Amino acid sequence: MNDMSPMSGKCPVMHGGATRSTATSTKDWWPEALNVEILHQHDARSNPMDPDFDYRETVKTLNVDALKADLHALMTDSQDWWPADWGHYGGLMIRMSWHAAGTYRTSDGRGGGSTGNLRFAPLNSWPDNGNLDKARRLLWPIKKKYGNAVSWADLMLLAGTIAYENMGLKTFGFGFGREDIWAPEIDVNWGEEQEWLAPSENRYVNLEDPETLGPNLAAVHMGLIYVNPEGVNGNPDPARTAQHIRVTFARMAMNDEETAALTAGGHTVGKAHGNGDAGGLGREPEGGEIHDQGFGWMNPNADGKAGSHVTSGVEGAWTTEPTKFDMGYFDMLFGHEWELTTSPAGAKQWKPVNIEDVDMPIDPDDGTTRTMPVMTDADMAMKVDPVYREICERFMADEDYFRDTFARAWFKLTHRDMGPKANYIGPDVPDEDLIWQDPIPAGPTGYDVDALKAKIAATDLTPVEMINTAWDSARTYRGSDKRGGANGARIRLAPQRDWEGNEPERLNRVLAALEPIAAETGASIADVIVLAGNVGIEQAAKAGGFNVEVPFAAGRGDATAAMTDAESFDVLEPLADGFRNFAKDGYASKADEMFLDRAQLMGLTAPELVVLLGGMRVLGTNYGGAQHGVFTDREGALSTDFFVNLTDMSNSWHPVGDDLYEIRDRQSGDVKWTATRADLVFGSNSILRAYAEVYAQDDNQEKFAKDFVSAWNKVMMNDRFDLID
Repeated sequence: MNDMSPMSGKCPVMHGGATRSTATSTKDWWPEALNVEILHQHDARSNPMDPDFDYRETVKTLNVDALKADLHALMTDSQDWWPADWGHYGGLMIRMSWHAAGTYRTSDGRGGGSTGNLRFAPLNSWPDNGNLDKARRLLWPIKKKYGNAVSWADLMLLAGTIAYENMGLKTFGFGFGREDIWAPEIDVNWGEEQEWLAPSENRYVNLEDPETLGPNLAAVHMGLIYVNPEGVNGNPDPARTAQHIRVTFARMAMNDEETAALTAGGHTVGKAHGNGDAGGLGREPEGGEIHDQGFGWMNPNADGKAGSHVTSGVEGAWTTEPTKFDMGYFDMLFGHEWELTTSPAGAKQWKPVNIEDVDMPIDPDDGTTRTMPVMTDADMAMKVDPVYREICERFMADEDYFRDTFARAWFKLTHRDMGPKANYIGPDVPDEDLIWQDPIPAGPTGYDVDALKAKIAATDLTPVEMINTAWDSARTYRGSDKRGGANGARIRLAPQRDWEGNEPERLNRVLAALEPIAAETGASIADVIVLAGNVGIEQAAKAGGFNVEVPFAAGRGDATAAMTDAESFDVLEPLADGFRNFAKDGYASKADEMFLDRAQLMGLTAPELVVLLGGMRVLGTNYGGAQHGVFTDREGALSTDFFVNLTDMSNSWHPVGDDLYEIRDRQSGDVKWTATRADLVFGSNSILRAYAEVYAQDDNQEKFAKDFVSAWNKVMMNDRFDLID
């Protein structure tokens, strides 16, 4: 967590401040247009690897011991072009790993280090990521050596873990398996500000209430990972800063104990850099000259000395021995009184009122003289806030407890967005199941699927009831952090069982019919829910004239309440689901935008989004049985009627209320159907309409049925990580 942000008012990268390209784009011309491109990001055409390249298989060939040995050697191999503090790169590597992982937020599961996105804009040029380009260049010879066997995403997070080991921490473990992306992410909302480090007021309804930080945001400024180390809006006030720390870390999945452990453990090693003139620095990597070759923040005044660099503007080390993981942070913070001062670069920071020379850290360059230690406003918050202070006092009383708590928090930080443990690869994966990994036991596979389907079909459940229950169980899946989905059948547990969008009355009725069948046949209820949805689809397809069989793979397990962190599942509740024309009361975002966001999180392509929507509308799966968008006279039968009638020019379309429209006969004026934005966007958006027209064609009815079943199966199988080799 070293060098958390550039100092306010003298940010090294605030040259014009724009965070977006000034080139005119389609979005610039029509800013209100729905951006369907988020469904097409990371297209295979941007991936330089061979089509049959499988990273998860390739990384299993990695010589992990040799890689770790090379990383250990790198830590103390100081390079002239970027000399290491005290001859040790540990602090720099930890900060790189931290900032790669620390963008994760629980609200939508986006951010985090599982894609190697720190290599690309805007993250590679955020003020908070100053000089991390140097850390990646130091890793390049190792990446070059091991090649395809280790991704950048894995390597950047492993480097920080090895740094901690090298400095004396017994880490909790490490899992490989993160696949690199090859272009910047366009689906992540980092904020609306047009300048780095714009005032925090832009992100809050009320800055005095940290809980009013905007939805899907966690950091307090554009371009920061967490909080401003100088205080809220650069104004030191540790008690106030503590409240913002609590909210921003909670939005990144950390409780108070984990937050205190990470703050202390992060600042036990390394230093912040502000021993120079921030105004003399060059542009950030994306804004640099071509001959800079991707390097940013060029410092003409560094004189080849580690201690002369400027990154955050804050200057100094937090402990007496910054290359050793020990209890020095607590000794320094709680062993002294502190007063405000400024760094050579002008950043506000805290220094001890009185300190013996022997307790001061040694200069990172000459190795003999002593320098003044530092605390940021975030560090002082650990001492001032009563909750954080009590936690720190527990740590101080039991070093083993602190080390274990920090090691576990570091592991969580660097693995939170990898999903279940089935996604972890390598010899250092911990055996212990952690509740934040959403553990699911293995499910049975030896039952008779055909007999089970017959029992399901013999119930009095309607196809729509079965389809909706399977859909609601599976739609929680988020590809961003691989959470949610039908595996585990958590739809029958709190809090999901009571979510408004899951129609609890209908859900309880369906579960009451299916649970005895699961018990009788030996299948998991998770499998039975999905299979019942498949049965409903097959019945609806038959009614539409299609003879289809929906694929099914047994083996889902049933999670228990003890395996479920109910509070952490609250963020998975759908506030809107365009596939079922549902929007929770009190949420005013545009239905089509929320629809697209949900589809992207579920991993759907634009054609899959279109075919699923059209099929589900005619099946009558709308929330509460609403008729909006049900453009058919044979509701319940799988057909292309939605697309045929949407594109029929004998109809006209008329707004009649808030997000409500009527489709009328153009000649008579009679109302034929009603619709919402989530329906009509498939006719108004040029890209979505192009796909809709494919399925409206007379010759594509069989294609529609095949594509619908394929897309449905994808949704049901999104979370089957247990089937990964």
